[in-house]
Amino acid sequence: MRRRQFLAHSAGLAGLTTLGLGACASDGDTTLKVLVASYDKSVGSSIGDQWDGLVGAFVKAHPTVKIALERVPFDKLDRTLARRVKDGDAPDIAQSNIFAPYAEDDQLYGTSDLFDIRTEADFTRSYAEAGSVKHIQYGIPFLASTPRLFYNKALFKQAAVTGAPTTWDELRSAAQALKGIGVKTPYGLQLGPEAAEDEALSWMLADEGGYAGLAGYDFHTASNVRTLTWLRDELVAKGLAGADPAGLNRTAAYEQFMRGGIGMLIAHPVLMGAADKVKFPYAHAAFPTRRGGAAAPVGLSDWLMAFKQNGHGDACGTFLSYLYGRKSAKAYGGGQAALPVTSSASSALRADAAQRPLWKFIDQMPQAQFQPVGLRSWPTVRAAIRKEIGAAVTKGGNPGAVLESLDATATQAEL
Repeated sequence: MRRRQFLAHSAGLAGLTTLGLGACASDGDTTLKVLVASYDKSVGSSIGDQWDGLVGAFVKAHPTVKIALERVPFDKLDRTLARRVKDGDAPDIAQSNIFAPYAEDDQLYGTSDLFDIRTEADFTRSYAEAGSVKHIQYGIPFLASTPRLFYNKALFKQAAVTGAPTTWDELRSAAQALKGIGVKTPYGLQLGPEAAEDEALSWMLADEGGYAGLAGYDFHTASNVRTLTWLRDELVAKGLAGADPAGLNRTAAYEQFMRGGIGMLIAHPVLMGAADKVKFPYAHAAFPTRRGGAAAPVGLSDWLMAFKQNGHGDACGTFLSYLYGRKSAKAYGGGQAALPVTSSASSALRADAAQRPLWKFIDQMPQAQFQPVGLRSWPTVRAAIRKEIGAAVTKGGNPGAVLESLDATATQAEL
């Protein structure tokens, strides 16, 4: 996912490891092919660092289910999965950003086929609903996150800004104060192609907007036009969002923040690991709504899914139930990288004083709002947002026209 591209570039080689499997499986054994992402480096810990240990423990507890684990560089994962499925060689379980097309083509097991009622009900509702297509959950949330407003405490003190902004007017005033002491980019508006859809949605949610309504995509709304117009006129035009917000990617923004070039920005808990390592003076707060108060955060997640092709539904359910059991889920839902996606794991981390830095992020997860990831057309629409949304807030930009264009793209993609 884009948040892990900060100091985390995918490895260039895929690797295949079969855990608990000898030269051939014994009679009655089931081998699950599991396709996951690989990362060269990661900020904080993640499941990417822990697969071998978790799978080894699972095989020890369930010796008749073997796991053939294949790692693919993250930036090649979705393409690799799509090609395998098209070629009739679907893995049993796969990690991906995309699940809706496979669900609509009846290629996936629903979570009710994989988990008992208690385990299925344990998923944080906002994430379970986001993983659903036509009210059936197929996408299993994995490496979840929600962002908050991070700010440089030293720069705020130098600029005589006391505390995090609680309204957009206060955010603008803080940015002006930061500009006054020479901060190059007071607010890091991340509308570059890496993750523009996340930044834009954060602002729209903070002003009663969003990407979709009850009937589907709905970009050109009064609130969305108002949001982009405010960004254009009150931040970008006044030099408070850097020289090129339409080209600022998340990876670069995080790095600039750590060098003191950005005063505040929307960021994920993954940033804390790097900041803590060098004792960087940061704090974070809920992103403010236009008029004041905490905005609903954007929910982000990779997804696991189980494919029907090989008929290994029972074994898939056994493995996934182990993975999302309280002990395992707590293991990879922490370490300032990913958040737990089950209520039981969230409660366990919330009760662990060592995980205090994550508590505010965990607390806001039930309120998370998602992009329309359950629509088959979302990847096409997402690409259009990344390409076009930055132009709406630059000098001479026309927010209404950009939003109308996105509605047109969405309509065409839904045909």
